[in-house]
Amino acid sequence: MGAAELVIDRLALEGRTLRAQTAHGTLVNTAYFIGIYTLGLLRGFVVAAFLSAAEYGVWGIVAITAGTLLLLKQVGIGDKFVQQEEEDQELAFQKAFTLEMIVMGAFSLLMIPLFPLVALLYDRPELIAPGLVFTVALAMGSLAAPVWVFYRRMDFARQRTLQAVDPLFGFIVTIGLAIAGAGYWSLVIGTLAGSIAAAIVIVRASPYPLRIRWDKATSKDYFSFSWPILFAALSAIVIAQGSILVGNWTVGIAGVGVIALSAAIAQYSDAVDSIITQTLYPAICAVRDRTDLLFETFVKSNRLALIWGFPFGIGLTLFAADLVAFILGDRWLAAVFVLQVFGITQALNHIGFNWNAFYRARGETKPIAVVNVVTMLAFLASAIPLLITQGLKGFAIGIGVMTLVTLAVRTYFLARLFPAFAMAGHALRAIWPTLPAVAAVLLIRLVETGGRTPLLAVAELVVYVVITLGITAVAERTLLKELLGYVRDSRAGKSAESSSATTSSPIRTA
Repeated sequence: MGAAELVIDRLALEGRTLRAQTAHGTLVNTAYFIGIYTLGLLRGFVVAAFLSAAEYGVWGIVAITAGTLLLLKQVGIGDKFVQQEEEDQELAFQKAFTLEMIVMGAFSLLMIPLFPLVALLYDRPELIAPGLVFTVALAMGSLAAPVWVFYRRMDFARQRTLQAVDPLFGFIVTIGLAIAGAGYWSLVIGTLAGSIAAAIVIVRASPYPLRIRWDKATSKDYFSFSWPILFAALSAIVIAQGSILVGNWTVGIAGVGVIALSAAIAQYSDAVDSIITQTLYPAICAVRDRTDLLFETFVKSNRLALIWGFPFGIGLTLFAADLVAFILGDRWLAAVFVLQVFGITQALNHIGFNWNAFYRARGETKPIAVVNVVTMLAFLASAIPLLITQGLKGFAIGIGVMTLVTLAVRTYFLARLFPAFAMAGHALRAIWPTLPAVAAVLLIRLVETGGRTPLLAVAELVVYVVITLGITAVAERTLLKELLGYVRDSRAGKSAESSSATTSSPIRTA
């Protein structure tokens, strides 16, 4: 079987070219992620309106503790399943599912005694019960493995429809309970309800029966792929747990609430990166031996992500004080500086953000571990000492230092994979369309008289958005025109020669 046939065989192209299918997937994933991330952000803000910062801090400890430890389970089994090329895909899925269940079992055994220990460390016994309930919710996640099959096929509509059950159902339950006065339990029970509903729907939709199939050779192959990702996960856990543990000791539970809220907003800013990276991953796995195509795809996909990510981060910095003053309220005043710094760091962090997907597609996961470990060391050397000595402002500055270190190491590995990559030019291309918009807002603030009002803040935001969109449309017109061409092809279901799937990148040169 030739290369073109291999690509067609593994993907559900539905008569489209690989480029058109990628564009179609981008539309589907855009709708999904915008909806889900907006829903999550809205949930955070709505619940925050009914909870105090201290109550939100309790939820923050539970969610960050369980969520970061969940990274121990996310060791790339799904990614490796997408990458593999076994002839019997039903057997391949069942072997991967077996490994997922083993990892989930070990993870659950770790989690059960963990929350009593966490409660002891924080001197907050109220963490035990919600933590254990949250553990059950996370355990249900292993039953979502069948979506890997649809993801590998690039059947994004089916994949996202199934995955949307969890956040949608959880949102409804959470908001209802929050309004009823359930406090942080609204978030805990809502999360559990969403997980159970999703597990039921996904298992029923699975294209293959769920079976336990142990294979020693497969386990070794998956282990070789996964252990660096595990090290990366451990590094992320140290960062997240260090933030809330030291934060609780130094700035109190309300300060932890500020850190948790800032992290939630930062996660929202990663939305477009997630859309593009997750859409492209099955495609770049299919053409992973063509480094030239991977480089072209990386540059263009990252440019698309930066069109959103960089202006969002800088906008958060510009309007953080307004967000607190007019939406969150005075009880969140301590969050202003943290949000401002997080905005800048998130803007910078979008530069080259999806680099690790290209290494994963090639089966080279060790660089991912190296970058994450270096990031962790930078966090321990900067953010933690500054949190202890300077409080939340010091913590934010330390996160800024950590981001710069991460960007430098990321650049090194990008240059190894793509020798023609020039980070300075790539970054400048992302930064300059936002500068006139920032200048316009600052000029308005310089000449404005009277007190700050919500109407003035909205007017400045409109100016910022309009100028940024206008300049970006001009600066990236060729790329946007190319992308729109693929979108039109995907909607029309146009066909091309199947060999084009292996001779062109998912986003071809104009």
